[in-house]
Amino acid sequence: MAKSQETWNKKEAEKKKAKNKKDKEQKKQERKANSKSGNSLDDMIAYVDENGQISSTPPDPDKKSKIKVEDILTSVPKKGTVDPADSIRKGVISFFNDQKGYGFIRDLETQESIFVHLNGLVDSVKESDMVTFNVEQSPKGLNAYDVKLVVK
Repeated sequence: MAKSQETWNKKEAEKKKAKNKKDKEQKKQERKANSKSGNSLDDMIAYVDENGQISSTPPDPDKKSKIKVEDILTSVPKKGTVDPADSIRKGVISFFNDQKGYGFIRDLETQESIFVHLNGLVDSVKESDMVTFNVEQSPKGLNAYDVKLVVK
């Protein structure tokens, strides 16, 4: 007599599959019974009152305020004209290497260290000299240019 092909593990796996299939069908039936697809559009609409709170009642039309289309800003406002004198900064040369032709300026206002190259100098400078300069953004950071010595 041959041994049965179904082992205990196979039987248990089939029982588990059948139970999962039955549970899935039962959940599907529950979802169908409790669905809100029969609700009308009015039941699904929500309103926002003047305080920004969500409510189920429409807002009072008497409290409606008029807004002019011109008053709505849709972009960043343009900057005003910049005075060239405002872009000039003051600082002190914190380090300068004459042989390599570069150094750093410590900005007096922001206390940040700004790179300066020999090409950006108008006057010759040395460490601890007071200077005025302009700043430009480079890929590596801020660069000073038009560096002038302040006469004391």
